[in-house]
Amino acid sequence: MVAGFGVGLAYYGMPLGLSSLPFNLYMSVALNALCDSLSSLILLFVIGKPRRKVSMIGLCLFSGICNVMSIFLRVKGLRMGFELFSFFSNCMAFNDLLVYTMELFPTSIRNSDLSIMQEAILLGGLLGPVMAAVGRKNGFMSYGVFGVTILFCGLFVVWLPETKGTVLCDTVEDEEGKYGVNSNCVDYA
Repeated sequence: MVAGFGVGLAYYGMPLGLSSLPFNLYMSVALNALCDSLSSLILLFVIGKPRRKVSMIGLCLFSGICNVMSIFLRVKGLRMGFELFSFFSNCMAFNDLLVYTMELFPTSIRNSDLSIMQEAILLGGLLGPVMAAVGRKNGFMSYGVFGVTILFCGLFVVWLPETKGTVLCDTVEDEEGKYGVNSNCVDYA
């Protein structure tokens, strides 16, 4: 849920902070929309290849580092490029997080847990516009906070189990006894 907060803060806040960048606002919005669409399309084809845990940590780290780097760059095009790389990886982390959450929990509580994850994402999204507004005068207060937050919150995925290629269970009891004999688990791998 902590990773959802960090991803949501950056996902909803970064497009609102585009006005603080020294670049054409309309072009920035169009490029961010393109990055969002491309990230969903690319994730559709590569979701089965990397492990969920590794991809979540990698995407959050890359997004956070690019976000923080974009603050210190003075070259206009390079700064926008780092923002786009950051937003692209954040969009991929957003979509990957939803898939990871669905695989993490058994069927009996999957809807509840997915709703709680959405609430954590939206709670981050609630603070995104505030940080973007504060960051109009101080660039670190928007993109710096987005970067540090997604870096910090993305590291919480380290303590979650890997779900790629594992058996999806129907009940909590089956999930707890996953490494024993399970008759109610369905192997979708």
